Amino acid sequence: MAAAQGPGSFLTLRPDSASPLPRQQQRRRRLNKNKKKNWNKHSDITEVEEFLEDVRLQERTVGGLVSEKSDDNLFFVDTGDDVKDLIHNKGKLKPLRVDLILQSDSRVPAPKDILLYQIPNNRKLRRKVEREKRFGIVSRKERLLNTRIQKPVVKTKPVSNNNPTRDFYDLWSNTSPLDKELEGKDTWFLEQTKKKPLKRPYKLNQKPSQVSAIEVIAPGGSYNPTFESHQALLLEAHEVEVKKLRAEEKINRQVAFPSSEELPTEDTVLQELCQGLLVDSDGEEQGKGSKAAEESKDGLVWHAVSCEKKTEKERKKQKLMKKQKHRLKQQKEAQQKQQDLFRLRSIKGEVKELEQKLAKRKAERVEKRKVEANKPRRLGRLKYEDPDLDVKLSDELTGTLRALKPEGSILADRFKSLQKRNLIEPRIRAKFKRKHKLKYVEKRAFREVTL
Repeated sequence: MAAAQGPGSFLTLRPDSASPLPRQQQRRRRLNKNKKKNWNKHSDITEVEEFLEDVRLQERTVGGLVSEKSDDNLFFVDTGDDVKDLIHNKGKLKPLRVDLILQSDSRVPAPKDILLYQIPNNRKLRRKVEREKRFGIVSRKERLLNTRIQKPVVKTKPVSNNNPTRDFYDLWSNTSPLDKELEGKDTWFLEQTKKKPLKRPYKLNQKPSQVSAIEVIAPGGSYNPTFESHQALLLEAHEVEVKKLRAEEKINRQVAFPSSEELPTEDTVLQELCQGLLVDSDGEEQGKGSKAAEESKDGLVWHAVSCEKKTEKERKKQKLMKKQKHRLKQQKEAQQKQQDLFRLRSIKGEVKELEQKLAKRKAERVEKRKVEANKPRRLGRLKYEDPDLDVKLSDELTGTLRALKPEGSILADRFKSLQKRNLIEPRIRAKFKRKHKLKYVEKRAFREVTL
């Protein structure tokens, strides 16, 4: 309110703002303002709000109060000549329209972020630096920087991959050039500082099967084979078909209904049901059964176990017999060891014979493994089956490639080859099985046409 009393102390930019003099000349009402409820009700703060709004407007537009600005900041010389205006105003020309659009509308500077100028642990770091300067201590960061400046690391540029004259090397060999910088280093140092290359598993060097990827067919499969080779291929295909036919006949025999002669009758069924149940009237069969139950295969007689409680005398006797049996067993083992000393020569012969037997078994296992190395293994629930032989009959042979009709499929052949080489498991095409039966409904429109 004090700023508004002086007419020359503050300049307003709002033309509609009235002069404060007429308000002071008006007679004010006497109100009791010692109570809080009358403060906002009977207090007139419009003048203060207008003053503050005018101050904020000047700060936004001019960058401060107009009364505090100098004439150089508020006015510029306009002589009508661009050269003279440039000399008089010294760079106070109006900026371009593009720059004015990009500039912010407000002249009020952004609030200063105090956190940007704060350093965490600044007091502690300042004391540390002062202590290092006082005692001449060089920090680790500076030491590393000095060593790097004195001995700069020269990095060798790798050879580009598009260089056709570069040397080739085996990635998995022991003499790889990538391992030269790791030579002579400690194992612990390499584990902690270097990423060591992965060791190639031994199984990756082995092929799952020794069968070649592309097998050469038999000579009889040529477009112009000899008579002998073609007949040999026909014989092989014939044996395959005979084998399939025998397997089919075997299944049919097992599933076939028995003949009238082999069908069971009532007498045979009754005889099978009553087998072992018929007993003689005098009870001989039952007596034989009880005797057989008492005598075992070794000829020993087993008595029925009594459920009566043993006396003290019987327990001592049983314990004494148990100890005596154990002592006899130990004496027998010691006597057997004593006898083995006199048959060392025969024992050596038995050991030698056993070693030869084991070596023979090992050799047989190795040979069997070699033979089965080329055979397809059981990788899934299905067993590998050889594909059908592509055979031309004698009347189908043409003798020329032009008239030859292709047999089989290349895709099926490659698929079977992958199965035979144990790269994938044998598979069959999934059969479509309908979940619900089809329901045929005859619509009314169709029925009307058919009728």
